[in-house]
Amino acid sequence: MGFFAPLFLAGLVGVGFPVWLHLLRQHKNVPMPFSSLMFFERRIQSSVRHKRLKHLLLLALRLALVVLLMLLFSNPYFKRPIAASAGARLMIIAIDNSFSMRQGDQIAKAKQEALSVLGSLKGGESAQVLEFSNAIKVMNQGSSDQSELRGAVAAVEPGDARSSYGELSRTLRMIAQTAKQPMEIHLFSDLQKSSMPPGFADLQLPEGAKLILHPTITGERPNWTVETVAAPARIYEPKKVRVQATVAGYQTPAAQKKVSLVAGGRTLDTKTVNVPANGKVTVEFLGFDVPYGYNKAEVRVDGGDAFPNDDRYLISVERADPRKVLFVHEARDSRSPLYFRTALESAANAAFMLETATSDQSANLSLDKYAFIVVSDVGSAPQSFLDNLTKWVKGGGSVLVALGPVTAAKQRVPVFDEAITESKYATRTGERFLASDQWEGVKFFQVIRFEAGKSTVLAKLGDGTPVLAEKQIGEGRAVVFASTFDNIANDFPLHASFIPFVEETAYRLAHQRDVASSFVVGGLIELRAAQDRATSVEVMDPQGKRALSLEQATRAETYQLPAEGYFEIRRSNGRQQMIAVNADRRESNLSPIDKETLDLWQNTGQGTESKPGAKPGEADTKPWSFWWYILLALFFVSIGESLVGSRFIERGEQDGELNRKEAA
Repeated sequence: MGFFAPLFLAGLVGVGFPVWLHLLRQHKNVPMPFSSLMFFERRIQSSVRHKRLKHLLLLALRLALVVLLMLLFSNPYFKRPIAASAGARLMIIAIDNSFSMRQGDQIAKAKQEALSVLGSLKGGESAQVLEFSNAIKVMNQGSSDQSELRGAVAAVEPGDARSSYGELSRTLRMIAQTAKQPMEIHLFSDLQKSSMPPGFADLQLPEGAKLILHPTITGERPNWTVETVAAPARIYEPKKVRVQATVAGYQTPAAQKKVSLVAGGRTLDTKTVNVPANGKVTVEFLGFDVPYGYNKAEVRVDGGDAFPNDDRYLISVERADPRKVLFVHEARDSRSPLYFRTALESAANAAFMLETATSDQSANLSLDKYAFIVVSDVGSAPQSFLDNLTKWVKGGGSVLVALGPVTAAKQRVPVFDEAITESKYATRTGERFLASDQWEGVKFFQVIRFEAGKSTVLAKLGDGTPVLAEKQIGEGRAVVFASTFDNIANDFPLHASFIPFVEETAYRLAHQRDVASSFVVGGLIELRAAQDRATSVEVMDPQGKRALSLEQATRAETYQLPAEGYFEIRRSNGRQQMIAVNADRRESNLSPIDKETLDLWQNTGQGTESKPGAKPGEADTKPWSFWWYILLALFFVSIGESLVGSRFIERGEQDGELNRKEAA
């Protein structure tokens, strides 16, 4: 027996108070009148009789009250077997099938040891097999059938996801709520430290659960890996493409490694790098010469370790021609297309090719071949071109309209169709210029003020004048820049912020998102946008099999990537996409969890056994407090003390009254 709060036992010294109280109230002399004391002999009266305790029942009840009260506060408990408080145990076989378990024969070793543990299952007991990584898969319901259990273990296959002990503990707590019986959990895993949850509280095991660990590998586990690769998903000019890769070493000494860029089974470039001990190094490849269309590529490192699965990093690259962009301007304005072309070609990935046309040449242009169109301060453009442009935008096209002195003479913004109110000027001398909060240091000397209407204002001047606005027109999009690109109405083209402005605007108007060249196992990809609800999508896995059912292909909006490899996404509107998927590189850090943390994890379920042969009773008992019974005894003793005390008080009052009558 033990006490949760043993310091309260010091209150047991209070048991002397009822004894003192009884002795204090023991002897009472009733004064009696007498005529003279001269005939009485002086003698010392014995006090032994007065020191004897009376009313022993009442005293015992009061002593019991004090003792029970102190025991209640000290909260005593007994240790009793867990199995004594519930039915037969439920054995849980949890097998880790995460990416790191692909090292060597860990999965086979875990399955073989799991079968040995199932052989110790006693009659009347049941077992359940779990396969876990970042998600939990229940391989069978609780069963005592050995053939069924062995089949469930055999069905466990290695995966590419990241393991999560927090998710495993959460699932075990849910199983315990349903099973309502003691659990013995056998965990077969490499016990990676990187799989621990952010908070230790997430590892809480069910009450009374015993966790038994079966490490599949021990000791130092040095490992080199290609941790990340930064590469564009689409390339237009192979010679300008840069590919950056990060090579990392975990529990490794300093070493020299060869890193290669491979595409279509062909090595494009190889570099030698020095990887520091337990460190990282960045490798850069310049140029990415691949055929047109989608290409399977990867970055490799000669790891030379026991875990070759993470020595390569997959990427998917699409080779395409730059998309055409039309720039319409006045014949006398040669500066605006020059600055815009330079910025567009200076972007990180030359995804667009600029074609120019003057206002006079715009009448018979075919607009369908352009990704988007720029209209720069045009005044003499024929109305037929403007009408065709408006119709093209409403049908899904995009236009960027730059306003200048020529446009200021008009009443409305072309295509955007909002009223022009005034032209704001500033001088180039002194500090008198117009500034925008979005582009630091850019000076505006002329801005055309227009009504924003229902458009979205993206940038303003310091006085609140809109300088960049966007509006949806039909199925298309129109953007208005309230100045010019000629370095006359402003000095924006001379600032470094002009290039990212042009690049971001171009991607936005071309409806061309900068997709990633690779994804991580367990991540989600978007299958269809809001405007593509009716589009059917087919996903082909790395083995060339359909990953979606017919219903999912017509309704699913996202898809969770389950494994490494190349996935193909085919849409009914003709658009296709190739996705390269890699395992989470946190799985490459094979550092094990320290023993102290494992001990704390096991103790969260009051089961401390980690190996067979532990001392009997250490893992099979738990403290059981019986304060409720003490409280119940205290309640009945207090009632008894009240009844007995009231009885003696009444008797004392009667005896006193009788003595007073006799004395009178």
